[in-house]
Amino acid sequence: MKDTDIKKLLYTHLLCIFSIILSIFIPSFFLENFSILETHLTWLCICSVSVTAVNLVLYLVVRPNVSSKRSSLSYKVTRFLKCCIYFLTSCFFFHVIFVLYGAPLIELALETFSLAVILSTFTTIPCLCLLGPNFKAWLRIFSRNGVTSIWENSLQITTISSFVGIWLGAFPIPLDWGRPWQEWPISCTLGATFGYVAGLVISPLWIYWNRKKLTYKNN
Repeated sequence: MKDTDIKKLLYTHLLCIFSIILSIFIPSFFLENFSILETHLTWLCICSVSVTAVNLVLYLVVRPNVSSKRSSLSYKVTRFLKCCIYFLTSCFFFHVIFVLYGAPLIELALETFSLAVILSTFTTIPCLCLLGPNFKAWLRIFSRNGVTSIWENSLQITTISSFVGIWLGAFPIPLDWGRPWQEWPISCTLGATFGYVAGLVISPLWIYWNRKKLTYKNN
């Protein structure tokens, strides 16, 4: 494992964090009364688009797991369509999970689906960019000793931290504090965002700290 690889990972994560920061401040110059709390759904859409765009650009530039095989146009189109299907499936899957865990079925359905979209952005989009529409590869990196690179190690950490963040974000909702950020699904989306950012910060630091202990099958 080279220090340059860890630095490259750190820089890509900083750009992802920067995209979230931009989604908070830049829209206020163009949209009246824009804020994370008052126009929460708008911010979720902007944040999702921003993070997705940065992930796609970074994948095209860094290309950590790129393969020289199957580079035909038809293969790329098929791969792109499969990625879109995987992302939409992920959104609907998370939406169903939220409803099963107590989210309103009909009322606030748009808010619930927006939460599913932002969680898919933080978890499914990086998986698609790094591993493509390959569900077996997704399962592999979350199994014991299944990672084969620092990029997969980082993906493992950021995905888990996003889930932990959204889980922790649900705790304040039933409390009678009467705060605006307790409305569904604001605390959950903020929790997922903080969890994702925490994973982006922690993963390269953890990999660097344990670089002498980490071994990968393809090394």
